[in-house]
Amino acid sequence: MLITFARGLSGSTLATIRRGDGVVLELPGYDRRYRVPHDLAHAVTERELGMAGGVFGSIAGGGVFDNMRVVSGRPRHDAAERSKRLLAANKRSLGIAEILAGVVHDAVEHDATSTMERLRRSWGVFSTEPLPWSAEEVAAAVAMLGELAVDFEATGKVVFTWPDRLTSPMPATVGTRRGRRGRL
Repeated sequence: MLITFARGLSGSTLATIRRGDGVVLELPGYDRRYRVPHDLAHAVTERELGMAGGVFGSIAGGGVFDNMRVVSGRPRHDAAERSKRLLAANKRSLGIAEILAGVVHDAVEHDATSTMERLRRSWGVFSTEPLPWSAEEVAAAVAMLGELAVDFEATGKVVFTWPDRLTSPMPATVGTRRGRRGRL
């Protein structure tokens, strides 16, 4: 999947997403007050930390959020139902992605030094288990977002590749019987 983040005339960001199934979507950003687009922070954080169930893994798998629109391509006949099922299955992961991306975004936006401490506190909302990412992994995400932020400020645009391995799988339908019915 290929994602292009571009600054619009109003100062907001627009992410154009070209999925593997040929569908092209737009995801508007509401982040005029930030120098780094929040959705770019999501993409970097989720990719660097290997999160298939976050925002962009969900989109790659067929999820479409309410604020998105299809620009071109032909969605499946059951795209809305599949999107709803996928986003419901990824609800917890999407919440975790929001927290993680927020901390990484803040680290780049404000040169925060207590990133791991803040991340551990935020993680505690979701789990009593230890944070599953190392300080090195988080630092790599912060560094990558910092590099892309420089490019974005210079050109107003960043092209970002989402790996296929981080595409969220479609959950099975519950209660649906498949196969041929027996004949009497």
